[in-house]
Amino acid sequence: MTTSSGVGALVEIDQSACEGHALCEQAAPDVYYVDDEGMVQLRQQSLTAAQITAAEAGARVCPVAALRVRHGD
Repeated sequence: MTTSSGVGALVEIDQSACEGHALCEQAAPDVYYVDDEGMVQLRQQSLTAAQITAAEAGARVCPVAALRVRHGD
């Protein structure tokens, strides 16, 4: 599991679920990219509020639910 945090939220990537469809990268290219092995990666570990919003959009389009954005209390 890969994680990134920012502005009261945590982005989680379940690498074992990722199938490399790259829809997340299309929806949020500033947040996600698909590496040479076809696995989604985070571009950086600390995200701005706008990037968290984009990360949520990327998570919504993932067909295998490999991405999750969790918000703090």
